[in-house]
Amino acid sequence: MPKEKIKILAVDDQINNLIALEAVFSGSEFEIIEAHSGFEAIKILEEDEHIAVILLDVQMPVMDGFEAAIRIKKLKNYHDVPIIFITAVFSEDPFVRKGYEVGGIDYFSKPFDPEILKTKVNFYSANKKKSMLLKEREKQLTETENLLSTGRKLSSILETLPVGVLIADGDGRICQANQEISRILSSEKALANDEYGKMLGWWDHEGAMMKKAGSPLEKALEHGQTSHHELLEITCWNGTEKSLLTSASPLTANDGHIVGAVIVLQDVTESKKVVEDLEHKIINLISIGVELNEASR
Repeated sequence: MPKEKIKILAVDDQINNLIALEAVFSGSEFEIIEAHSGFEAIKILEEDEHIAVILLDVQMPVMDGFEAAIRIKKLKNYHDVPIIFITAVFSEDPFVRKGYEVGGIDYFSKPFDPEILKTKVNFYSANKKKSMLLKEREKQLTETENLLSTGRKLSSILETLPVGVLIADGDGRICQANQEISRILSSEKALANDEYGKMLGWWDHEGAMMKKAGSPLEKALEHGQTSHHELLEITCWNGTEKSLLTSASPLTANDGHIVGAVIVLQDVTESKKVVEDLEHKIINLISIGVELNEASR
């Protein structure tokens, strides 16, 4: 899952200034949201409560930066938002003082040093970053617990099924496996998370959580696709070769995003062997028939 970027609202009626700010923060952990007036900035903030820092031009028509700051501070969730004034005109002390009086925490005069601005924005957005990190950790813990809870509820059903069932989280780690899995994989004990991936060929590199492109697990977790009865040839822990039919389906949260997957493994080694033996016998019978035909001539 791509890392969520920190949102910065840049407010300026001059498009060239917005382009310059976009260039300063391009390729960084920040995402620039553009507003061309104080009115547009307020509308954006009313609809998005995740803006971390506001870069606000002072001299704008109809509603200047000072008036915009006063209104922004009255918005729900934005009383404490860091506002940095950026202007090419008002650098005298009375205007700087006014900027602080209406809620600004810093003042930059154009032209400004891009690196200093990035450093300041990084500092002022620290609280938002911590909040996002805690929220993401809480989300991961909740999703993992939900998966485990689902697994516990299904455990009695899973143990009665004649197929192997694995439940994976959003990163491909195995949360639960039924007893049939141990029989299918010829393992006397439950395997560690990475061992499932290595044996079944789900990950590209040994010991790394890199889902192999095109595998049933990757299709389910990355693309939300359900796969049915894909043939998989594996070497078990005891060295035996087995043929498995693999199916996988994504597990989704209430908001629709994928939080894990259910993988079903069916051992078809014996049935495949029967078919191969039958085919071999048919080929032998055909061969014998040809030889008899040749001998009778």
